Amino acid sequence: MRTIDSTLVDIARDFLFAHQALRHVAARHRAGDLRFEDVIELVGDDEESVLFRLKERCHRVFRASDTDAEIGPGALFDLAIGSLFHETMKFRENVYTRDIYGPRVLALRNAGVVDEGGLLPEFEKIVSDSNAQLEESLLEAETLLRQTTGQFRVLLVANASNAYLTRFLIAQADDVDGVMGKPLEAVLADIHGSAAVGYAQAAESYLSSGFFEAGIGALEAASRLGYPAAEISRLEAYAHGMQAFLEGRFRDAIASLGVWLDAGPGEKEAHFASLAFSALSRVGQLIGEGGDPALRDDSTALAERIQLQVPFEGAASAV
Repeated sequence: MRTIDSTLVDIARDFLFAHQALRHVAARHRAGDLRFEDVIELVGDDEESVLFRLKERCHRVFRASDTDAEIGPGALFDLAIGSLFHETMKFRENVYTRDIYGPRVLALRNAGVVDEGGLLPEFEKIVSDSNAQLEESLLEAETLLRQTTGQFRVLLVANASNAYLTRFLIAQADDVDGVMGKPLEAVLADIHGSAAVGYAQAAESYLSSGFFEAGIGALEAASRLGYPAAEISRLEAYAHGMQAFLEGRFRDAIASLGVWLDAGPGEKEAHFASLAFSALSRVGQLIGEGGDPALRDDSTALAERIQLQVPFEGAASAV
């Protein structure tokens, strides 16, 4: 079962993609080579359509029930996405009328079919009206999407504590720039007060998830943007130590994790301590009976120090 935090990432991903899809459709339309098939990916009646997925996800997250709906940034964003879906469906229907009905009506007219009720002129009027309304319905959708982008920013600010969301924005920097109209660092500053805080949040999330190289990259960005050096250097020592363990560089792992421990991690880093303890406890097994006894002893000693200095769940019975 997906959490709300991860579902918000899906919503953000679909919103960025909806921007790209609408821009693509608008460009094709104005170049005169838009086909109905091009519109299906943008808007439709099932999960193949990005706006359908986005609408359904927003409803699930921001409409808990008819009597217990969220009143706030999420509720307004949900309403805007629902309106965008319906506005874009109007554009889709106009394209469908032009591309599917239009050729059929023309073929019937050319075939000289009997039309006692005067249906063909009526159908021709419908097709003509749809052609005339195409640009109008597209402009309405584009305007609504631009307005919804402002509410998307409000939604991001309201969910600043969602590290998965911050990680996603960092990973999609180019798309964020194109949609938000400003560089990623400015977007992170809007959300977190400073871009450095955003990168630091992402780094800690990466490290907690075991993505140590990505965590190192985020820490370097946070450092460049002015995040406190002492905390950055401590977390970098941890990240480099755990990455060294994954690569089988056990002596480097012990050295870096020792630097991290000497820097005084507190209870906030209990999960890091648990991961480091587990890694160090396996060194002896990984090097085998013929391995360096000093390496085995040093890893065990550091694991015991971590157990004593940084409280983490299960530490009392770990060794």
